[in-house]
Amino acid sequence: MRTIHSRKRTATLGAAVTAVLALALTACGGDGGGTKSAGPADNAAKTNASADASQPTGSDTTTDTATTGGSAKTVTSNTGTSKSGTAKTGTTTGGNTSDSYAYKHPCKSEDLSVRVYAREGSATQQVIEVNNTGANACGLSYFPRVSLGSASAQDHSGDVTPLVPSGLGGAPAYPVKPKTAAIAVIDLNPSGADGALTWINELNVLADGDHMPNAEQLNFPLGPDVKVLDPKLGLYRSTIADAVSSMKQADSKS
Repeated sequence: MRTIHSRKRTATLGAAVTAVLALALTACGGDGGGTKSAGPADNAAKTNASADASQPTGSDTTTDTATTGGSAKTVTSNTGTSKSGTAKTGTTTGGNTSDSYAYKHPCKSEDLSVRVYAREGSATQQVIEVNNTGANACGLSYFPRVSLGSASAQDHSGDVTPLVPSGLGGAPAYPVKPKTAAIAVIDLNPSGADGALTWINELNVLADGDHMPNAEQLNFPLGPDVKVLDPKLGLYRSTIADAVSSMKQADSKS
């Protein structure tokens, strides 16, 4: 009987030890289970992380959208500018600016602006500047019709006319494009000799002596100390320098 009792006690102690070991193993599995074997929650987290990594970040998406939008705006802007520029050019130019057109269309007084002023650096030369303010090119005579006299005179038959270049020929008119000027220079006393006329105080200008009536002549006052003797007038030119060169070739009465 003692022997049987002793065996039962040993079996009971063995079972207790097994139970304790099982509890210890269970406790260790709770702390390190994620490492040894992944549960359903861990698998879901890994799936979401992989999905996030395969998509572009928020900053990348914004950058692509901004770049695409910028390109579209640039193309639209350039196209708009090109169309607008073409329209403006057509509207501004409007008329015919060719020389051939000018030859067939004499300038009209209402499309001209005439100025007279002393040439810088000269005591005897005056610049006659005729500006085309119209929309089309037009033609002028080779030189303006000019006379010098007294503003208070009742009879202008004694007015002085200048010499002009001789041997003229070529184109039927001097062409003037819109917004440009035809320039002529007159020297009131080219030699500077004594005996000059002192009663002259007015310069009379008709921009186109071939087509305009005398009634469209303009009168420009000269200074009180003006002295006139054998004046010379040049042809219309595009610059003052060229007009001066032409004036020096004046050798005959108009």
